[in-house]
Amino acid sequence: MGTILASAIVDRAEIILQDTTNVRWPASELLGWLNEAQRDICAIYPDLCATTANITLVAGTKQSLPAGGAALLKVIRNMGVGGASPGNAMRKVPQEILDSQVPAWHSQSTVTDLKHYIYDPRAPHVFYVYPPSVASNVIEALYSVAPTEMATLATVITIDDVWAGALLDGVLYRAYSKDLAEVGNADRAMLHKAAFDSAMTTKKAVDVSLQPANMVKG
Repeated sequence: MGTILASAIVDRAEIILQDTTNVRWPASELLGWLNEAQRDICAIYPDLCATTANITLVAGTKQSLPAGGAALLKVIRNMGVGGASPGNAMRKVPQEILDSQVPAWHSQSTVTDLKHYIYDPRAPHVFYVYPPSVASNVIEALYSVAPTEMATLATVITIDDVWAGALLDGVLYRAYSKDLAEVGNADRAMLHKAAFDSAMTTKKAVDVSLQPANMVKG
């Protein structure tokens, strides 16, 4: 979570827009675009809005993320019925392997010690566990959540402070897009859109470089 207030980013936007008295762009409008920029970033990079928490399971293989969960990033370990008994780690496996080697895996007896999980990002709110789980079994997982909507300018941004520049570009892109008929605003809008997109691309390149297979061994 960041420490920068929404007001700090909106104030900078107002200065660049030369509208510090909010004649053309109300502060509430700029705040709305700030929320939109934050949602866009988290949609592209769910890890920026990730939390580690226990998930209580239902009986069977098919499970769901808690309310507010956006995407499953990793299941870490078993926590036992009630969530007070840290247990074995769980590994992600392709569903095709289970379907091929254990065709009836969905109908096996329920257990408390789960070994694997299956996740398809095309159905982001659903995942499967193997063997089937007993009811009220608990696992610890890392998953993304929708960024907190900033209701006022006194709210702290959800993502890390290093994204303040990208958030500002997102706000300015939307602001200038409002007045494309004004001379130069189309170019200004595209300039800030390009800067926003560049920040997204840079993070992807950094993420790839930090993958174990790509890191230079000392």
